[in-house]
Amino acid sequence: MALEAPPVVMRTRFPGFPVRHGKVRDIYDLGDEILLVATDRISAYDVVLPTPIPGKGAMLTSVSKFWFDFFGDDVPHHLIEVVSDRAPAGLEDHLAELRGRTMRCRKTKVVPIECVVRGYLAGSGWKDYQRSGAVCGVALPSGLRQCEKLPDPIFTPATKEDEGHDENISFEKACEVVGESCMTLLRDRSMELYRRASEHAAQRGIILADTKFEWGERDGEYLLIDEVLTPDSSRFWPADSYEPGRDQDSFDKQYVRNYLTTLVEAGKWDKTPPGPDLPPDIVANTAAKYKEAVTRLTG
Repeated sequence: MALEAPPVVMRTRFPGFPVRHGKVRDIYDLGDEILLVATDRISAYDVVLPTPIPGKGAMLTSVSKFWFDFFGDDVPHHLIEVVSDRAPAGLEDHLAELRGRTMRCRKTKVVPIECVVRGYLAGSGWKDYQRSGAVCGVALPSGLRQCEKLPDPIFTPATKEDEGHDENISFEKACEVVGESCMTLLRDRSMELYRRASEHAAQRGIILADTKFEWGERDGEYLLIDEVLTPDSSRFWPADSYEPGRDQDSFDKQYVRNYLTTLVEAGKWDKTPPGPDLPPDIVANTAAKYKEAVTRLTG
């Protein structure tokens, strides 16, 4: 008998449970725990689009669980379990919505800094370099090309913003926000996780260009939290087509961004809400890219 396809979930709301809706995740407060529900929403230009990407939430959750397991007991984290056959108490009637896309996690005090590690010169880092020859205050050699591999990975923190775009800041500024000892520890941990993840990805024909980690404090210990090394929080490039000096093919929202760029250039959208609907072929190609990344990374 064929398995029933999981439902497409754009937004959840479970009466009696406090919730905060992020761009992709719905976060429920269960007291000493939280539920992270990865929906099938997709955002671009900091705008949540009205068209879902079927299966996206479950794929992001499976990738995060893979990495939590991959790093093992030497990296404390907040994941208790991925909801599969049993919903948390009071949510039994919503198991179909939660299954496979939901992480039950220990609650932490979130460190308000995105711990970004870059191994290649792309995105906002490339723009920063073009202006100043540095990225978030980290001076780099002259003459580097777009998407070129850096001599060594660099740590470039950013503020965590609930609305709008996170702001890149210097390490010194991050220390002012959370303290030097905390920031030094999380920088060193994040750099080591990037190194280990990059080696794993490379064995599977994938370049991990950059990624962001989030951390939370609980009982005096810093835990790795939120999503980990997913196509939404990282730049993954196929190694066999990598060529510095240009934008790269990627395992993420490339088809969505390319389509939206055509609308912006044609004056049909101005990068503000509401976002435009996505055509079926863009949805299908985007879902396929996410699936390929999951398959390659996790096996």
